[in-house]
Amino acid sequence: MNKREIYEKKAETLILPIITKNNYELVDVEFVKEGSNWYLRAYVDKEGGFTVNDCEKVSREFSDLLDEEDFIEESYILEVSSPGLGRPLKKDKDFERSLGEEVEVKLYKAIEEQKEFSGTLDAYDEMTVTLEFENDIKKTFERKNIALIRLAVDF
Repeated sequence: MNKREIYEKKAETLILPIITKNNYELVDVEFVKEGSNWYLRAYVDKEGGFTVNDCEKVSREFSDLLDEEDFIEESYILEVSSPGLGRPLKKDKDFERSLGEEVEVKLYKAIEEQKEFSGTLDAYDEMTVTLEFENDIKKTFERKNIALIRLAVDF
């Protein structure tokens, strides 16, 4: 495991009791560099939607625990937020909940000169994701080749 993965795992361990006691759902934790800043982000949701007050509650408790543990060497910005409408699918429960829904898939490398696909999530397992397209054609993608898969947002 690299340092980023270690930080994410430790942060997830710290935030989970907060999430559990408030009946929230932890969608993801990420430690990423954007520009010159590092960000520790926790994406949290709940039935009916994650509010600003929910965000503040989790952020305060989580921040206190992070200060106590002090395991991240780099200076960083803590963000606790809802995953938003176009939430990424990362865990099996995300895929299970999204079966039959429209999703967008972005690949690391093009297949047949295309890197982005939109279709209905038809099936998944630990190695693959299968989409069904409007013309009843199904295409299976290896998960290791998927840069991002998220719910499609229609406006």
